[in-house]
Amino acid sequence: MATIKDVAREASVSIATVSRVFNGANVVREETARRVRDVAASLRYAPHGGARSLITSRTNTLGVLLPDLYGEFFSELIRGIDLTARRSGYHILLSRSCDGRTELEEAMRSMRGRVDGVLLMSPDLGADSLLNFPLNLPVVLLCSASKGPDVDSVIIQNCRGAREVVEHLVSLGHRRIAIIKGAPGNYDAAERLRGYREALRGAGIAPDQSLERPGDFTEAGGYSATLELLAMKPRPTAIFGANDSMAIGAMSALRESRVRVPEDMAVAGFDDIPLARYMDPPLSSVRVPISDLGARAVRMLLHGITHKNEHTRRRERVSTELVVRRSCGAPCAERPPPSGDSGIALKSRHRAPPTARRNTTISGDT
Repeated sequence: MATIKDVAREASVSIATVSRVFNGANVVREETARRVRDVAASLRYAPHGGARSLITSRTNTLGVLLPDLYGEFFSELIRGIDLTARRSGYHILLSRSCDGRTELEEAMRSMRGRVDGVLLMSPDLGADSLLNFPLNLPVVLLCSASKGPDVDSVIIQNCRGAREVVEHLVSLGHRRIAIIKGAPGNYDAAERLRGYREALRGAGIAPDQSLERPGDFTEAGGYSATLELLAMKPRPTAIFGANDSMAIGAMSALRESRVRVPEDMAVAGFDDIPLARYMDPPLSSVRVPISDLGARAVRMLLHGITHKNEHTRRRERVSTELVVRRSCGAPCAERPPPSGDSGIALKSRHRAPPTARRNTTISGDT
């Protein structure tokens, strides 16, 4: 295996010059730098990342800790994270390591010295969980309840998005609206439940705890919760899944139980994952710009890495959008994209009803 000494000898330059070329220094003449790179390519030499990081104090790697890696939500999130990181010359080190405080701290220790900053998504994370993080390691929290001033964070406007979709179901005449909740202790789940209850109270409907079924953000959780709802007398006329995976599981249970959607039961979800628009019928949902959510978190993290003491920590809120499709019985506000499209939904040429598409703002999650 070729070493930096071999490259320096073949290119007739010093070892320091080779180092400067591969560290991106601008003090080497272009002709010399080109010769060094050509020799390195012919010798199949690759700089040692660990050794280079000792010199530059940079690894050009971002740590990404997520609660799960399964499903379209996380696939889209990782896509936004990775694309944005690579455009800035960074790679990502990805791990599913957020099931508990001990495991989280172990993951953080394992990444220390290997990454320049960490993007952490742990929806049940509390502020005290950050006490053992290295003070000099930039961290950005995704979808976390922590509101401390010493950490950057990006959150979704969960409450407002949930309130809008339930208000839409109420506007269609539904009074018994069930919710399949997310995991206990989860920040996103708690905020979506809050929005659901606020919408019902705003419509003069008293929340009924029997219509609030436990869920775990999985298709299986939505499926089993829906079977329980169907056994109720009287049963609900609409189901709001706190994410699309549970709403899709609910639609599967309804189909197997020969309950028509939306004629017998309206269904809506949250997140608007790409699969939602291809369901039969297409699933109404609260759109979260999932890929952009990851991209914004990376940009915030990179600013903290590159600006250090000049970086002002902040808490950003990502707006949501109600997207109405046939699963709730209202006219469809969009058509699926044609084959080969990047996944961005195309708007229908026909104007949607006034309640079909409403944007939230960025001023608070209330």
